[in-house]
Amino acid sequence: MKVLKLMLKNTLRHKLRTALTIVGISVAVVAFGFLRTVVTAWYAGVQASSPNRLITRNAVSFIFPLPLAYRDKIARIPGVESDQREAFLRERNACIVGADLAQQYNFKLGDVIPIEGDIYPGKWEFVVRAIYQPRDKTVDGTQMWFHWQYLDERMKQDMPGRAGEVGWYLIRIHNPEDAGRISEELDALFLNSRAETKTETEAAFQQGFIQGTGLIIQLLNFLSFVIIGIIMLVLGNTMIMSARERTKEYAVLKTLGFSGGRLTTLLAGESLIISALGAGLGIALSYPVVELFSLMVPKSWFPIFYIEPVTIVLAGGSAIVVGVLAALFPIQRALKTSIVDGLRFVG
Repeated sequence: MKVLKLMLKNTLRHKLRTALTIVGISVAVVAFGFLRTVVTAWYAGVQASSPNRLITRNAVSFIFPLPLAYRDKIARIPGVESDQREAFLRERNACIVGADLAQQYNFKLGDVIPIEGDIYPGKWEFVVRAIYQPRDKTVDGTQMWFHWQYLDERMKQDMPGRAGEVGWYLIRIHNPEDAGRISEELDALFLNSRAETKTETEAAFQQGFIQGTGLIIQLLNFLSFVIIGIIMLVLGNTMIMSARERTKEYAVLKTLGFSGGRLTTLLAGESLIISALGAGLGIALSYPVVELFSLMVPKSWFPIFYIEPVTIVLAGGSAIVVGVLAALFPIQRALKTSIVDGLRFVG
């Protein structure tokens, strides 16, 4: 108990320096948490992918279409449960929108959404007939779903050459372990056809969208851990200064019978108190910072943007580990300095 009181008194001896160190650590923890959240948000689609879903797309690129006639052939592959999900209402131009999208544009049931087509030119009108609520934070709430038939009927009238085409097929399979076999059978089925296919798991398909930004993600990931090094430098500097100033005090404590273990506990405890306070403040500030960012940027950038529990564990755990590491040099100095040299020290 006396050692704990001594730790607290040492921590508060230089209040301004301690406060600045805690603020520096908390800022670094906020930066770490924010960068890690950006990285996890980028991979959210991959992590939320289902293992029993496959995506069959054009082998050249997902931007090229596939014939609608592939649907029945895909359904006959052993192990395939379905190749589409019926989520349409009675009206041809009805649509379902996510709650986040509805909130962003103030959509309500019955509203008409006019859209100017780009890939599919022309003016389109969709009626909001349902708004889905994401199951949890890992579900994208910015999607819009509508009848493929509505699109195809317009294509038959305006661009007959593009009628009967789809973007890709979403396939549910019975056993995720059969994903490799079913993928090979599907692609072999359309080999040497006018539209060869590439079938992959939903996770691999999602991963393909972020391959072009892989270097940026790796850089952000690297920077997030560089911040841990910055935390160690900030805290280490404070502890070294404190240990240097208290060289005579440690010599006196040794004279009074303080063992090396007690001195180690004293120094490590002070470092851990500072790092824990900084980590706690940083974690507390991370939530409003991330929430503010999610409100400022369009939902289309990061449909899923929240702090994952593993990010908090990494931030807090790293700060504590840094607290221990930052105390190593001061501890070594205090233990190696003899009582005579310590009492003689001027600094």
